[in-house]
Amino acid sequence: MVKFSILVVCLNPGEKLLRTVESILGQTCGDYEIIVKDGMSADGSVEELPEDARIRVFREKDKGIYDAMNQAVGRAVGEYVYFLNCGDVFYDKDVLLRVKKQIEEQPEEKVRADGTAGGKKTAGSRNGIRYIFYGDIYEHLTKERVASNPSMDAFGCYRNVPCHQACFYGAALVKERGFDIRYKVRADYEHFLWCFFRGNAETVYMPVLIADYEGGGFSETKENRNVSAREHKEIVGKYMSRRQVWKYRMIMALTLSGFRTWLAGNEVTAHAYNWVKGKLYRR
Repeated sequence: MVKFSILVVCLNPGEKLLRTVESILGQTCGDYEIIVKDGMSADGSVEELPEDARIRVFREKDKGIYDAMNQAVGRAVGEYVYFLNCGDVFYDKDVLLRVKKQIEEQPEEKVRADGTAGGKKTAGSRNGIRYIFYGDIYEHLTKERVASNPSMDAFGCYRNVPCHQACFYGAALVKERGFDIRYKVRADYEHFLWCFFRGNAETVYMPVLIADYEGGGFSETKENRNVSAREHKEIVGKYMSRRQVWKYRMIMALTLSGFRTWLAGNEVTAHAYNWVKGKLYRR
């Protein structure tokens, strides 16, 4: 077993695939494997990958990105699973080294919030506690660090979970229950909520910049933003009570969430917005 399985799914990605894989191969921590799950690309991009024993490539048709991610999980042997999209890269060469250190600093005898200690040890757990370790991302479009919520709770799950490029999942969590491919845009969001509310996951924030996130991808088109809103409504209804949903919706409206989203995505205002957001999170 290796510490990390880095999963890259692709379909005709062009030069982006090589750029992403090279950012992994450049890591100073070598305790990983790379799984490239290709959906039968015809652009020759997979053939351009370097020969390296840490890279495993398999080619198989799939029903979309989340189905491809599930297929890749089935091949993973690492203790922790991490998804890096084509075009995204690790922020620097020491990311995995810092993440590994953060994981190993977790106490073996950590007690759950309900007062019980962990049970049987599984991949991606310490003393039986299943973890999601997550950090921050660097958004390439705005050139800004985007801070993740440092303490997850139900409201945090409603408004802003870390994107999967920021998350290292205990392998047992994604092997027990993969992404629900009925969701076109929000399957990773739905999976995070399953992990938090039903998968008995412990979430741990790391003050580490994980990935340089390309942005502007599949989930951010105008059409898919509308799909995202519909899927968000359905998903929160699965995991939260009507009272919770109503309360959180009112809070978001009163705090001008739509306007704040615009500030965060605008190149002129993104720096000031993320600076304030980071200050508040650190408090």
